[in-house]
Amino acid sequence: MAVAVRKSIMSWVAMVFIVLSVGVAPTHAQDTLTVPRVDDLPPVGYGTLGQEDISITLVGPDFTVGFIPLNESVSRLLRSDTYNSMRRLRQSRGDEIAETARRYGIREPAIFFVSFFGRGQQARFNPEALTITGQNRSFRPIAMLANSRAFSDRQLSQRETATAIYIYEDGIRLADPFTLSYEGRSSNQWEVIIRLLERERAAVDARAAAIKKPGFPD
Repeated sequence: MAVAVRKSIMSWVAMVFIVLSVGVAPTHAQDTLTVPRVDDLPPVGYGTLGQEDISITLVGPDFTVGFIPLNESVSRLLRSDTYNSMRRLRQSRGDEIAETARRYGIREPAIFFVSFFGRGQQARFNPEALTITGQNRSFRPIAMLANSRAFSDRQLSQRETATAIYIYEDGIRLADPFTLSYEGRSSNQWEVIIRLLERERAAVDARAAAIKKPGFPD
């Protein structure tokens, strides 16, 4: 039952993400293979993970929270189409993210795509209450860039979605486990996701190396 609920939630999150990325300035298809490797980031175009593989969910009585990192080291492990959607979404708010970072003196802000999905009538939510705990610290969002009016209203009708890009201060290490909490509910799901990312990173490096070998069959 729990697996079926999670699959349903992830399908909804994926649909919302795709819809939001439509209309943003397109990225050339070849970009997925030409983005250079920087600071030991995974090469682009070799990942096989789906968006549901890197999503954290918190289920409340009236709504469900979806939480996805918009981080290059993570998104490069995704399938090319999903990677491009995430990249376009972050780029579409790039100026606002940069301005927020400058205003708060943050060198490397942690960026996440957050969605609240109403499962009951008039479900109220508190967007500021989404807390990350890790490295013996607690992090609350310093800014939220809303993508929908419902997010500002802080109330959802049944099956209504409110989304935003969350900006946290630097200090959140995605390579380490953290706990996501919201008003008494918490998830350590990221610890499981880290192990999946580590396996996929090794597989991505192997695929990239194999393709570059002379005489490797197509």
